[in-house]
Amino acid sequence: MSYSSDNPQITNQLETTVDFEGSERLFKDTLTNAYRKVATSVNAKTGGLYQPQEISNSEQYFTPNNPQKLRNVYRMTVDFGGLPNNTTKSVSHGINFTSEFTLTKAYGASTDADSLLYIPLPYASATGANIELLITASQVTIITNSNRSNFIITYVVIEYCKTQ
Repeated sequence: MSYSSDNPQITNQLETTVDFEGSERLFKDTLTNAYRKVATSVNAKTGGLYQPQEISNSEQYFTPNNPQKLRNVYRMTVDFGGLPNNTTKSVSHGINFTSEFTLTKAYGASTDADSLLYIPLPYASATGANIELLITASQVTIITNSNRSNFIITYVVIEYCKTQ
């Protein structure tokens, strides 16, 4: 039974009940199919760990020119510290990037704990107080166009494939 009418959700949901009826052979087949559904569903879920180390997030991307071949996606979370005051700051991310790597996502958030203000990264401002987020082969770089030094807690998430 599914609790959603959204087809992508239905295909990735587990049945809440399984009826075991009939012979021992039917029981084994039913149990095997139920296990396969559980394993497929669990393996297709995105992992929710955000650690300052490389982890697999259980996502997969197609390979250019060979969409049948899937590439695993990895995640690194960087504790960036505080944002700079109208300048540039860089922090090493610790990933050994090569020409075979492909960035899939880079995002983050920063917290001003005193004023209880929170901003996403990168950040676009109507007043020009933008915050740029750049990833290089060795560093996370953030460029602020205003004083953001009150934002003292910043996490940046980098997600990437290792092979083309």
